[in-house]
Amino acid sequence: MTSISTAGHAGAMQGDRFAGLACGMGAGALWGLVFLAPKLVGDFGPLYLTIGRYLCYGLIAAALLTFRWRSLRARVARRQWLSLVWLAFAGNTLYYLLLSAAVQTGGIAMTSLVIGFLPIAVTLIGSRDRGAVPLARLMPSLLLCALGVACIGWQAVAQPVAGAVGTQLLGLACAVGALASWTAYAVGNARALHRLERMTPHEWNLMTGVITGAQSVALIPLAILLGTGGHSLSSWAWLGAVSMGIAVLASICGNALWNRMSRLLPLTLVGQMILFETLFALLYGLMWEQRLPTLLEAVALALVVLSVLSCLKAHRPAVLTG
Repeated sequence: MTSISTAGHAGAMQGDRFAGLACGMGAGALWGLVFLAPKLVGDFGPLYLTIGRYLCYGLIAAALLTFRWRSLRARVARRQWLSLVWLAFAGNTLYYLLLSAAVQTGGIAMTSLVIGFLPIAVTLIGSRDRGAVPLARLMPSLLLCALGVACIGWQAVAQPVAGAVGTQLLGLACAVGALASWTAYAVGNARALHRLERMTPHEWNLMTGVITGAQSVALIPLAILLGTGGHSLSSWAWLGAVSMGIAVLASICGNALWNRMSRLLPLTLVGQMILFETLFALLYGLMWEQRLPTLLEAVALALVVLSVLSCLKAHRPAVLTG
């Protein structure tokens, strides 16, 4: 009886692993679009794109919460309000400002290289959690991750780049800042989701959207102060369309999948799921540039897949037979 119940528990855990993997892949596919958006609206700076995306996100989230706002507000503790404010800032407002600036000044390849180290940072932090998989078992996966990310960004580092060296260094600094900001968000959000008792992960996502929308409104005076740059009406309409598309696909749908995954997987495995964002960002970048992957990029794709499979193997629960 013990072996049967243990096997059943192990099977349920494996089911959660694969459901979490599917959600992580979906979130990565949608989040990869955020790397492409700064290229689509290159006439506008990072501040405008951030305001547009998160203003749309906030409005959609507020609309979806209209009929349950009063009930939900009563269930949110003061500590959770503070968590929502800083998570919205670290994972959305500040992160996307830095990411957009990095893409526009340093390019998609360099930015994806730096952001691609998120799995390593999050996994190293998660390995300290109680009951986490030992770091030694995760080392093969982390090594494959590091090699894959290095291949993805190699051309951006090793080959001559267009533009001034100072501009490239600014892009690199913004990418490193985005890495630090989103690492803090990924760890804090995963732990906050595991502590949720009186709301669902979807409601948590929508609440984050409302807070982020409020933060984007606070940025509007700064954008006005810096000036509009004389953009045409059609340019503003295009910015609005891209912002709405990214808000729906990446912020609403992508975040919902990510939060679902964060409830199903341990933090050491959550970190690896971020690789899918890097993978899809590279694929979208190739489509934008209308070319096939280079040899190094193809090797990187294989290494990313192997890294995730290796991490899944490390998290496979042992089934007792005695």
